[in-house]
Amino acid sequence: MIYVSREEHFNAAHKLYNPSWSREKNQEVFGPCANENWHGHNFNLIVTVKGTPDPDTGFVVDLKKLSRLIRTEVTDKLDHKNLNLDVPFMEGKMASTENLVMEIWKILYGSLPEIAPDAQLHCVKLYETPRNFVEYFGE
Repeated sequence: MIYVSREEHFNAAHKLYNPSWSREKNQEVFGPCANENWHGHNFNLIVTVKGTPDPDTGFVVDLKKLSRLIRTEVTDKLDHKNLNLDVPFMEGKMASTENLVMEIWKILYGSLPEIAPDAQLHCVKLYETPRNFVEYFGE
């Protein structure tokens, strides 16, 4: 099994805030991430696909096509957006990195067969900061 990864980047703002809690409890649980005026991150997204190389191309996935898929279906919809307000697939969800990575997975899982019918989505890794990241391997 060969694992191929592509890294992309986007910038986005969000706020972690549970509307059923008091302002004090939100501040206690989420700290500065509950800032009323939002805060932002420079996200790095790493998508890993697995499979066997095609005998004609030697590719598990054409990385140009994978990059284009990630950009058109994910990063173009997230870049310079407010995750709480501007991103339809995050509507009604806490804008945590955990929830965001699961939504990205759903999008890519459904779209990957169009560009690489014999490959499988293996992992979506999302860095919120250089030291904080989430990995998701599907359900």
